[in-house]
Amino acid sequence: MEILRTEHLTKIYGEKENQVVAVDDAYLSVEKGEFVAIVGSSGSGKSTLLHLLGGVDRPTSGRVLIEDEDIYQLNDDKLAIFRRRQVGLIYQFFNLIPVLNVEENMTLPVELDGKLPDQEFLKELTDTLRLGKRLKHLPNELSGGQQQRVAIGRALMNRPAIILADEPTGNLDSRASSEIIELLKLFNRKYMQTIIMITHDLEIAKQADRVLTIEDGKIVSDRYRSGVSRSATNAFDAEGR
Repeated sequence: MEILRTEHLTKIYGEKENQVVAVDDAYLSVEKGEFVAIVGSSGSGKSTLLHLLGGVDRPTSGRVLIEDEDIYQLNDDKLAIFRRRQVGLIYQFFNLIPVLNVEENMTLPVELDGKLPDQEFLKELTDTLRLGKRLKHLPNELSGGQQQRVAIGRALMNRPAIILADEPTGNLDSRASSEIIELLKLFNRKYMQTIIMITHDLEIAKQADRVLTIEDGKIVSDRYRSGVSRSATNAFDAEGR
């Protein structure tokens, strides 16, 4: 089942001789439960594309449909609500609120929506993320890997349609990076969570079901990895750091 589609998606910055086409007439279709990696050199347009998919930046032209909702037909207030409910964002530098503890950071999107957090789901997430003993810790009391795990939990709390991960391992050492990718794969399989991730690391990209390559704002390659299993797994057993 298709969960995301773009049509003629274009983003242009500047005017006349200073004009830069960051995303150039991009077509993309993503099925529910896919784990997609987007790779490209610096300045290729991959971050701009990710922001357009998530409703963070409006396109110059074209459409983005998430669960058949044309998100750029929404006004700014409705788009912000849609983004909070249907798009989970994971950033390279975690973007946690420094004065909120782990539990408060994870449940913030739900509470901003005027809802009570699902305590059973929160416990399930914190157990899987190995954060059960860290719930009352502030971000500055955590390692980089632990902070990114909090960010993953926050992104998942509203059970969004898609997770967008912007270089989620870019600020981590190799061990923590491997753990974060294994977690993303776990949540993708366990919950059939759709994930779109940008990365500069081809070895990390190969962990996804599908790899898109973008050059000069154009999607120039779309490759699927064979032998992908969709079965649920609880394989993340590494000790978190």
